[in-house]
Amino acid sequence: MTDIRLDRRAMLAGLATAAVAVPALAQATRTLPPLPTGGALATDAGYWSAVRNLYSVSPDIINLENGYWGIMAEPVRRTFIAATDMVNRENSVYARTSFGKDMEAARIKLAAAVGADPAEIAFTRGATEALQLLISNYNRLKPGDQVLYADLDYDSMQYAMAWLKDRRGVEAVKFAIPEPATRAAVLATYEKILADNPRARLLLLTHVSHRTGLVIPVAEISAMAKARGVDVIVDAAHSWGQIDFKVGDLGVDFVGFNLHKWIGAPLGLGFLWIRKDRIADIDRAFGDEDWPAADIRARVHTGTFNFATLLSLPAALDLHAEIGPAAKAARLRHLRDRWVSQARGFRDLEILTPDEPGMAAGITSFRLAGKTSAADNTAIVTTLRERFGLFTVRRGGVAKGQCIRVSPALFTTEQDVDRLVEALAVITGTKAG
Repeated sequence: MTDIRLDRRAMLAGLATAAVAVPALAQATRTLPPLPTGGALATDAGYWSAVRNLYSVSPDIINLENGYWGIMAEPVRRTFIAATDMVNRENSVYARTSFGKDMEAARIKLAAAVGADPAEIAFTRGATEALQLLISNYNRLKPGDQVLYADLDYDSMQYAMAWLKDRRGVEAVKFAIPEPATRAAVLATYEKILADNPRARLLLLTHVSHRTGLVIPVAEISAMAKARGVDVIVDAAHSWGQIDFKVGDLGVDFVGFNLHKWIGAPLGLGFLWIRKDRIADIDRAFGDEDWPAADIRARVHTGTFNFATLLSLPAALDLHAEIGPAAKAARLRHLRDRWVSQARGFRDLEILTPDEPGMAAGITSFRLAGKTSAADNTAIVTTLRERFGLFTVRRGGVAKGQCIRVSPALFTTEQDVDRLVEALAVITGTKAG
């Protein structure tokens, strides 16, 4: 008679082998040349051609709308497919015997990459879920306090901040970021809003605005807020992977991150970070009892994860490290600067991020003077797509009017953004069409 225990050991050993093989696949298929040095970091043609070859991109249109999410590079995509096949084959046996260990290994790897303690990280389905949990469950507010947020903050986060009026009995104060958004003007705006609202106890900061691409000087504003006894929650959905930084550089205690935008993990993955000594200031999600009350993972109660998505994260982090965080940031800023430097000064064209160091990354939005409505900007997006083969997106919610966002990716070429410049020259009448 067959020994069932021996069969089970053999089966689990096979599962372990399958799980190990998933990240190994990504390692075996990456062949980038050495990282460029010095002034060539953002412009080395051979290096960025090799990076571009890691992505399978439709040739039908020039996609300059990569802020929605970042497509997986081929090594990550193949890892995701292999992980999907393995999980689908092994089913609940894998989920109940091995996934917890693999999930913790991914958490440890992520913590090292972002400069955190693993005990400060909990996975979510994206930055929106992470930030809604941080905002709604922040428990240090009392009736009569004020919470502050800006027009450039993400819609879902604005809703959550406004909802605190009903949940916590506070006053929600919304304000506008000035245009032109110089560093001095942004800092002065936050200094004034903090001074004008002495009952403020919570401030939302968006590191990189999804509307305009403006990079907010988080560390400086956080220091202002802390000096007045105001806690800060940071929306880093668009920053980590587009900007090279560690979480400690922000000088805050609560951050929500995406992993499926600029890190390039599969869709549906993010995480929240809470400084270890502040975990108690965020309530458990829906009274979670799966984890100890002091465990950050009690602050998220998502349900069943997409196992393959999380299993693909190590491959995405490996590729992020191999390309180089500083190189990615430099390349994206180079592509942004290339089109902005040529288009700035075109007739009636307003560029909504400044050229100051540290105030822009890869994303930048524009509008045409007087064209502030949804209809105006939808028409321009349509023209760019149908006449010039360029895909962009309209963004609303900016106090001074709607705009059009341009988001290059690592597979974007200089010729792609030059095509945008040519199109804008025609649209603005700077050059005959």
